[in-house]
Amino acid sequence: MAQIYFSRIDTWLALLLAGVVVLCVAITLLSIPKGTTAVLASLPSLLIGAGLPVWLFINTSYTLTDSSLLVRSGPFRWTVPVAEITKVMPTNSVLSSPALSLDRLRIEYSRGKVVMISPKLKEEFLQDLNARRRKAGAKVHAA
Repeated sequence: MAQIYFSRIDTWLALLLAGVVVLCVAITLLSIPKGTTAVLASLPSLLIGAGLPVWLFINTSYTLTDSSLLVRSGPFRWTVPVAEITKVMPTNSVLSSPALSLDRLRIEYSRGKVVMISPKLKEEFLQDLNARRRKAGAKVHAA
């Protein structure tokens, strides 16, 4: 049975992304008095600058099935075969990843691939993941 885990969200990141959304909306609103051309020119920044952060916030999750870890973050998707996970360890890396917190798990899989995630219920996620890895016949080495 599939289990969905949502991303932990750091306050500083939420404030930063909310600021970006507000700035993009403000720029679009300020362009209205300048005419249609200015509004049309500001729409791409509104869609990308405001739309992407909102999409990330409402759609960053990690779904465990018996065979896969499905990672979703806005328009981005990863499928990690549970049996191919070789290592899971905690990290606070600032590298870009489908995680809304720096309290992360680094998951290594499929000969050198890595994804970092930040499940809100980290201990529950780890127990569930390790149970599914055992069921899939994978060696469980988690930190």
